[in-house]
Amino acid sequence: MGLPTDAVVASRHTKRRASWSSRSGLAAYGFLTPWMLGMLLMTLGAMLFTIYLAFTNYDLLSQPRWIGALNFHQILQDPNFWTSIRVTFIYVVISVPARLIASLLVATLLNKEVRGIGIYRALIYLPSLIGGSIGISIGWKKLFDAAGPINSVLKAVGLHGPVWLGNPRTAILVIVLLSVWQFGSEMVIFLAGFKQIPGYLYESATIDGASAVRQYFHITLPMLSPIIFFNLVMGTISSFMTFTQVYVLTDGGPMNSTLFYVLYLYEQAFQYYHMGYAAALSIILLIMIAVCTGFLFLTSRFWVKYDV
Repeated sequence: MGLPTDAVVASRHTKRRASWSSRSGLAAYGFLTPWMLGMLLMTLGAMLFTIYLAFTNYDLLSQPRWIGALNFHQILQDPNFWTSIRVTFIYVVISVPARLIASLLVATLLNKEVRGIGIYRALIYLPSLIGGSIGISIGWKKLFDAAGPINSVLKAVGLHGPVWLGNPRTAILVIVLLSVWQFGSEMVIFLAGFKQIPGYLYESATIDGASAVRQYFHITLPMLSPIIFFNLVMGTISSFMTFTQVYVLTDGGPMNSTLFYVLYLYEQAFQYYHMGYAAALSIILLIMIAVCTGFLFLTSRFWVKYDV
């Protein structure tokens, strides 16, 4: 027998590569299968089932009964629904910008290469790791109690502190402060953004005689605008879904002044067992978040700069 020709050798190599690529592809699909099943069953399946429940009368104890759009009609007639929307939007409008400003200012201060700066960054980031927990919410409630440390300090300097969580005007501010206190994750993202700003921009501005304040507003903020936009979108979405802090601190009181939307949804689902009603509320929440996010994306073209 003669030696294999170059064409035969090349054909064998091609088949081996094809076989290896096929095995690699199967392995990749094998690793992806659990995620795909979870996505289909736990996410997409749950969403489709929620949409179905929104058009039914369901209380967990009996079979769902189709009632059409009656749940949505009742929701629009419920004054607590409109109260929850008003309270949630007030919270979003106040807490999201306040948290962004706080995180940006602290990131600006920590954008220094000095000894021990990593320790300061870690300590400031720590509240973001534990800030949304039930334990911290309970501690925050004790802090703003009528006889708590905050009012004790105010009393020591001759001031009379209010009943923070018992006053409709101040209760939501306590929740806003708890949200702002958890600015660490946004701060870390801002710090990463600072590292991506080219140094020659500041050098050129300094040569042209621009002050540090002018450089900050004309170089730093425009270059950070994509990061600001990202934090703004994520902060808006998470603020709409605020639940744990409100449930622990006020449970919607006093006089529904902190009746957040997700808390109202939770009450309908797990206190009154109006599962179909709650499913309709969740769809409305999804629509509200989508509309607000879409509005942010539409307006971003006017102030977000993606080029140097």
